[in-house]
Amino acid sequence: MTSTLVKLTPESPEETADIAARIGAELQPGDCLLLRGEIGSGKTHFARSLIQSLMVAPEDVPSPTFTLVQVYDTTRGEVWHSDLYRLSAAEELEELGLSEAFESAICLVEWPDKLGPLAPPSALTLTFATDPEHEETRHLTVSGPDPKWSPLLEMLS
Repeated sequence: MTSTLVKLTPESPEETADIAARIGAELQPGDCLLLRGEIGSGKTHFARSLIQSLMVAPEDVPSPTFTLVQVYDTTRGEVWHSDLYRLSAAEELEELGLSEAFESAICLVEWPDKLGPLAPPSALTLTFATDPEHEETRHLTVSGPDPKWSPLLEMLS
């Protein structure tokens, strides 16, 4: 499978939130987004914006850094937001229930390298990077090996 790639440069948190809402509107249960990037690169802001864009009523969306997983009921079904930064062993993934969620919910995974071989092969990968010259600008690369992502990637480009 070849990966399709789109590069975006949101210049503000609002532009990042807009991209998140556009992507969120296309997601279905069983879809997984792997959010890569260093601390402070915008992963949690993106995830929070995407989740809030799918809610019927506004709700606080805290970072799951300490809880590891937060689950939200949205207009698209359950959304699982996980932050695996503090995960110390792959065995802990079983306890979180992510394997089942990958099949039935929309999943947003920060620090997806911790998934190892459990990472869904058809997941959409979003890689965030800060711009050294502009504090609010982000460089966002979106890629997906699965052909199902082609319409979404085309819409974003």
